[in-house]
Amino acid sequence: MQWLEISVETLSGSIEAVAEALTSGGFSDLVLEDQGEFETFLEENRAYWDYIDEDLQQRLQGLSQIKLYLQESDKAGLARLEALLEGLKQRKGASFGSLKLTKSLLADTNWEESWKDNYPPQVLGEKLVVIPYWLEDYNLQGRLPVILDPGLTFGTGAHPSTQMVMEVMERKLGPGASCLDLGSGSGILSIAALRLGAKSAVGVDIDPKAEDIARENAAYNGFAAPEFTALTGNVTQDSALMARLREKRYDIVLVNIVADVIIALSPVLPQLLDSGSTLILSGILDVRLGDVLAALEKAGLTVTEIHEKEDWRCVAAKKE
Repeated sequence: MQWLEISVETLSGSIEAVAEALTSGGFSDLVLEDQGEFETFLEENRAYWDYIDEDLQQRLQGLSQIKLYLQESDKAGLARLEALLEGLKQRKGASFGSLKLTKSLLADTNWEESWKDNYPPQVLGEKLVVIPYWLEDYNLQGRLPVILDPGLTFGTGAHPSTQMVMEVMERKLGPGASCLDLGSGSGILSIAALRLGAKSAVGVDIDPKAEDIARENAAYNGFAAPEFTALTGNVTQDSALMARLREKRYDIVLVNIVADVIIALSPVLPQLLDSGSTLILSGILDVRLGDVLAALEKAGLTVTEIHEKEDWRCVAAKKE
C-alpha cells in the first residue's frame, strides 16, 4: 500500500481554523507545523531548555502548514480535500493564506514498525547497554541491560549528556548505594544505577507523566518499590517533597537537566549529600559551564571532575 503525504500551506494565525475545517470534513491524523506555535512553546518553557537545534529552527522559519496522509488510490478523498480547500478560499471575510496543496508519494513501508529503526541499542561505558523493549533477544555480550520504551519521554541514552552521566556513575557507584535522580524523565539513570548495584533509586520529575513512564520502564527491568520510587514535584518549590527527600542522604545524586535548573537547585543539593556522596551534574552546554561552577562553589560544593562530549559538559562534585 502506497501513501500520499499532502501539505497544505496556511497562515500562523489561521492554522487551527484550517485544521478544524479539515477535521470536520473527515480528515484526521493531521500534523500541524507552525513557527509561531513553536516559538510560543519555547518562550513558555524557557526554564527547561538551553539548546535548540538550529536546523530545526531554520526548517520552521516562516512555516505554517498542515500535513495529512491519504492512500494513493483514494482519488475520491483527494477530490473531497481539494473541494474543501476551494470552499475555504471562497469564504468571505476569512484569510487562510494560499492553501496551496502539495503532494508527494511516500515509499511503501510499514509505518507502525519503521520508527523503531531510530532506536538502536546504545553501548555505553564498560558495562551498560541501553536497549528498546522490543529487542528482548539482543545479545548483551556480558553487559548490563537498561531496557526502555524510548518513545515515551526524554532519556534514551542517545544524548551526550545522558551518556556522560552513565559513564561517570559506572565508576563512582558502589554496591548497595542509594541514588537520587532529579529530573528523571524516562527513569534511565535510576534504572542504570540499580543495574550497577545500587540498593535503591528515587526518581523525581516535575512532569506528572514522567512518574508513570519511569515506573513502567523500571518494570521492564524487573524493578519496583522499594527498589525504585518515582515522585512528582519541584524540589525548589515543594517544601513537603524536599522534606521527604531530606530524610536521608544519598550516595549518588544525579541531575541531568539544563544549566539554569542546576543553578536554581544548587543551594538545596548539599542538603541531600553527606561527606562521602558524589553529585553528578550534566545537560550543561560548554558556554554555561562557568555559571554552573560558580553556583556550585557558592553552595559549598567542590568540583572533582569535568567531562566533555561534543558541546556538552558533565561535572562531578562533592560536599565540602
